[in-house]
Amino acid sequence: MTLDKNNSQNSMNSEMSQIEALQKIIAEAEKTITSTKQHLAQIQGSQKIDQRNDVRSDDEGTVVYGVFDGQVMIGEDGKQYPVPSNYASKSKLVENDMLKLIITPTGNFIYKQVGPVERKYLIGIVEKDERNNFVINSEGKKYKTLLAAATYFKVEAGDEITLVIPRDKESIWCAIENILRKADDIQRNELNSEIYERLAEVKKNENENQSRKEKEEKEDDVTPSAIERLEREMEEERKKLNSLQENLSEEKIAALEKEASHPAK
Repeated sequence: MTLDKNNSQNSMNSEMSQIEALQKIIAEAEKTITSTKQHLAQIQGSQKIDQRNDVRSDDEGTVVYGVFDGQVMIGEDGKQYPVPSNYASKSKLVENDMLKLIITPTGNFIYKQVGPVERKYLIGIVEKDERNNFVINSEGKKYKTLLAAATYFKVEAGDEITLVIPRDKESIWCAIENILRKADDIQRNELNSEIYERLAEVKKNENENQSRKEKEEKEDDVTPSAIERLEREMEEERKKLNSLQENLSEEKIAALEKEASHPAK
């Protein structure tokens, strides 16, 4: 029976190991599939643009497709196209977003986000680098951000914000989603917290001192001091002495009365 139980347990452990191994394989496969899909989407986008000779013109103007690199759009024709910082900031573009650029006959640039990548949201602290540029420190990594975004959200060094980065690709740029807490509020909360801790410590010490004092007073009420004990002993001795003196006086008086009642012959 014990052997069967051990075999059953070993079988279960083996199955669990196989399940964990399969789960790891599936996770890696899903990651590979996601990456492959994104790569395929870029290739298909490139093919579509190639069929249009990369850049085409129609009634609406010249159309160019490309990928946002954090600052500019890299067109499928290999050229760089400036992306207005205000547009990138307000649209919260992140690296590898697919963009469509329409260059109107009058020379205006009109951008449209046509292929946003999967996003990941983090919490970070605003800092300034050696060049006095804003960077966002999150999970031990510092991300660059557009000055227009920092200006739009009016961020300052020390602010706590939410930032956006590509979910499945490394990036050096991030978009600012929103401000969570201003630096002044964080410092004020930290100061208040420190004050509360100090007050709590002072209150704790006061309570301990009060308890100690009450305990000492209680012990003083129960246990007489050395002086009190001496006074009590002296009082007891005084009472004994007085009692002895009284007894001696009574005996002397009795002796005198006895002599008086029996005059000497």
